[in-house]
Amino acid sequence: MGTFLAFWSQIAYALSNIRFFDIVDILIIAFVIYKAIEFFKESRAGQLLKGIALLFFMYLIANWFELVTVKWLLLKLVNSVLIIAVIIFQPEIRRVLEKMGHSRISYLGKQATSGAQKQDIDRINNICKAVSNMQEKKIGALIVFERKTPLGEIIDTGTLIDAAVSTELVQNIFFPKSPLHDGSLIIRNDRIVSAGCILPLTANNNINSQLGTRHRAAIGVSEVSDAVVIVVSEETGIVSVAKNGSIKRNFTPINLRDELLTELFANDVEEKKPFYFAIYEKIKGLFSKKN
Repeated sequence: MGTFLAFWSQIAYALSNIRFFDIVDILIIAFVIYKAIEFFKESRAGQLLKGIALLFFMYLIANWFELVTVKWLLLKLVNSVLIIAVIIFQPEIRRVLEKMGHSRISYLGKQATSGAQKQDIDRINNICKAVSNMQEKKIGALIVFERKTPLGEIIDTGTLIDAAVSTELVQNIFFPKSPLHDGSLIIRNDRIVSAGCILPLTANNNINSQLGTRHRAAIGVSEVSDAVVIVVSEETGIVSVAKNGSIKRNFTPINLRDELLTELFANDVEEKKPFYFAIYEKIKGLFSKKN
């Protein structure tokens, strides 16, 4: 009983002496842990975590039974795990850092915009009409919308075009046996900047085996950037959209238009606020969830 009372008295003492910045410190650590768990769940890093846990368990056994050679080998492996993890999970780490760079705080000085304008809607309509026509004829296509992550290296692998987006031009680029039909088309802002571009293929082995090279390329570029990618299957005519390392299929021209407008323009409206107000909103949101 005395131990129980001493325990609660220590907790009461700690709470009575807690400062505001102690709460901020705890919230930051909790947020980092939450994001780390989210990262492990959404990527192949979960398998790495299981491997590290297994190595640690084997080390305990080796230490318990005094297996000197096994213990030495495990120590060498553990010392190299960080370097190995950085090499293996470079795409995932890059995506996390890019998401941090695209957060609200990094765009605090951006002037407010009004979202999709008429020319943006017309451009999306032209793309959707071209996709619909190619879907009917089962013409394969790979259309990449560049967003905040520059795709200059990928653009350089293709043929520079720099032309306005039109239904006819998109269809001509992907017309079978045309010089550029096998690669991807890159759209930057309101113009087609390049075609016939080569995209990085995803290394994710958990993808549906029915998905071909175009789909793997679409997922691959969405893993290393914030691009939104449209895929038209040459075999089935199914329209898919890849973003953030995942892919959704079976789009119609109508819901494809809605998806593009949402993904490309929903986050354009940014309010110009001081950085401390953004931090205050984050902390306020965490407390409101608790209540």
